[in-house]
Amino acid sequence: MKTGPNTPEDVTDERHGLSRRELLKCSAWAGAGVLWVMSGGIPRAFALDDAGTVLNGGGLASDFHFVQISDTHIGFNKEANPEPLKTLQLAIDKVVALPKKPSLILHTGDITHLSKEEEFDTADQVLKRLPSTVHYVPGEHDTLDEGGGKAYLARYGKGTKGNGWYSFDDHGVHFIGLVNVFDFQPGREATLGADQLQWLADDLRAVATSTPVVVFTHIPLWTIYQPWGWGTEDGDQAIAMLRKYGSVTVLNGHIHQVIQKVEGNITFHTARSTSYPQPAPGTAPAPGPMTVPADQLRNYLGITDVKATQGDPPLALINSTLV
Repeated sequence: MKTGPNTPEDVTDERHGLSRRELLKCSAWAGAGVLWVMSGGIPRAFALDDAGTVLNGGGLASDFHFVQISDTHIGFNKEANPEPLKTLQLAIDKVVALPKKPSLILHTGDITHLSKEEEFDTADQVLKRLPSTVHYVPGEHDTLDEGGGKAYLARYGKGTKGNGWYSFDDHGVHFIGLVNVFDFQPGREATLGADQLQWLADDLRAVATSTPVVVFTHIPLWTIYQPWGWGTEDGDQAIAMLRKYGSVTVLNGHIHQVIQKVEGNITFHTARSTSYPQPAPGTAPAPGPMTVPADQLRNYLGITDVKATQGDPPLALINSTLV
């Protein structure tokens, strides 16, 4: 999905006249993060203090919430983070410590770094500590085995279609897991493919337009930075199918940092990694692990807690670091 030549920092939300750069300044001001609330397609930001408490957030009570984690990269062992297993365990501790148990957890890909069986084994063992059922989609690092993703599908693909896409319902929210990594080529945008797009169209026919929809996939459906392949070439076709729904949230990983965009009734959100940071779009010769001072690493890693209510919901995304 093309957004023009501007980088995300310069994209303006026409509803509010705020550029991406200004929104990022708000995020820095907010300490632990920003709570985004969607109501009738209109986003509203609430600051979080260092403990993650919403400031002036009355009326945000929710009867349902879930957590997104992403890019755990089990098996990674380089300067950017020699101990990704340790930081994953910190992320799990943060989920376990939430005041209310999440109804479910979404892992948006790159479970492992090299798709080795022992990496999947380790990930499975550690992720068992999470307090709720985990729903997965693969990242490109989960398809590096000799079978080109068969190891991932053997573990997590039961009951899915094609290369692992599927949908389910929970608390009146329709969840759709899409896969855009099986034809991955560095520096080129991802693709969903005709078969998956047809499946999506068929899946949505049974979903009322009043139903909140959450789409989760690894590589962003919208183009964040085309020179690095940070986007999905045919993502606009999927997004066109979603525009008729009153509340749509698209959750992604891959870029290891929080970037958010609102287009009408659709909120696009990319998550922090639990393993290592990557540079902001266009600020380095190429994407890849970014080394920061060891005592600052946890500031760049984190999880996303998503709260939703039934009916005409606000949908809130709380980004928190591992500090």
